[in-house]
Amino acid sequence: MRVDVIMPQMGESIAEGTIVRWIKKAGETVARDEPLFEISTDKVDAEIPSPAAGTLVEIRSKEGDTVPVNEVVAILETDAAAASSRASLPAKAEPAAAPRSGAAAAPVAAPAAASAPRAPSREGGHVAGPRAFVSPVVRRIAEEHGIDPAVVPGTGAAGRVTKKDILTYVERGAPVAAPAPAQAARAERQAAPDAPAFAGGSPIERVPMTPMRQKIAEHMIASRRTSAHVQSVFEIDMSRVVALREQYRGLYEQRHGTKLTYTPFFVKAACDGLRAWPIVNASVEGTTVVYKRELNIGIAVALDWGLIVPVIRNADDLSMAGLNKKVADLAERARAKKLSPDEVQDGTFTITNPGVFGGLFGMPIINQPQVAILGIGGIEKRPVVVNDAIAIRSMMYLSMSYDHRVVDGAVADQFLGRVKKFLESFDEALL
Repeated sequence: MRVDVIMPQMGESIAEGTIVRWIKKAGETVARDEPLFEISTDKVDAEIPSPAAGTLVEIRSKEGDTVPVNEVVAILETDAAAASSRASLPAKAEPAAAPRSGAAAAPVAAPAAASAPRAPSREGGHVAGPRAFVSPVVRRIAEEHGIDPAVVPGTGAAGRVTKKDILTYVERGAPVAAPAPAQAARAERQAAPDAPAFAGGSPIERVPMTPMRQKIAEHMIASRRTSAHVQSVFEIDMSRVVALREQYRGLYEQRHGTKLTYTPFFVKAACDGLRAWPIVNASVEGTTVVYKRELNIGIAVALDWGLIVPVIRNADDLSMAGLNKKVADLAERARAKKLSPDEVQDGTFTITNPGVFGGLFGMPIINQPQVAILGIGGIEKRPVVVNDAIAIRSMMYLSMSYDHRVVDGAVADQFLGRVKKFLESFDEALL
């Protein structure tokens, strides 16, 4: 039976999507709900699952095409005999993808390994099938430790190896193989951007922006034109937070199944400041200030191919454990391209963390239509004066960019002062 594969509507306001990559090629078989192709919209990048099990017999829209929602982009054949017959005919072949180089090549080459045949697990449990899907997160962890995901017992749907499965495998001290040359090369690509390929001795190489990069560029320029950006920077003594995290991190893994990170501490502190200074949680419409009751905190997540800001809705209603789980879930699904458009909309305040990459502090651009964004610097031990004595403390710089049209410097500094006090005297009862 012939099954049409259509461009899905990834949200009420989304009318089209750009095909970034075909995960399956014409003539290949695919299981129901197995990733079939990848799209990019003005909200999210996403892997689109197959609507049925069968053979991909025709691809109608090539990589790079922008297609209206509900338009047929490919044809599946669920009957094996019919699929074989169709495949033997000189049917429409899949259009060849345009050659890629430079930074645009990395997101394309790596996921292809996910569809490679796998050996069955040798340790019992569920067995990953010959075409079992491996998420980018699991694949990255496997490559970092030189592990073949096929030998890891999978507990997910259809024997799929989950993040928890592979972390458990690593923590058990299971034997691992030395990273293959391809794995080592990919690790290097993750550590530093790909160098452009200068063909034929040319002094330049032109690489088209990805759809996501185009949207990021548009949003950043629009924000600079819209808001009167001003920045303030505070120094925070993070010694108490560092000590509490070390004290509770093991307990959190046992009770909640996630590692306790610093992000929920910052979200809790930001929510406390936003309740005290609601103008920082507002937006501007012409000459009207729009105050927001909900505290929907966006968390900027750096991806190999760009940046995305998933949103924690009503963040002030969540416990520290709830925030920690939510942050981990959103970040993992952002990297696996599993976010829905609703999860990146309606944010009222954003937190970004350049410190995780070693930055002292950053001066981020406001995420429109918000009026402020908090930048988290790196935590490092430094000598400071405490009670007229020199002491070694875990210190950090906290920066905030804010829209001076509605947020004055005094208000911004009072907000940051509140966040500083919350962190430096963090209430252990919240944990």
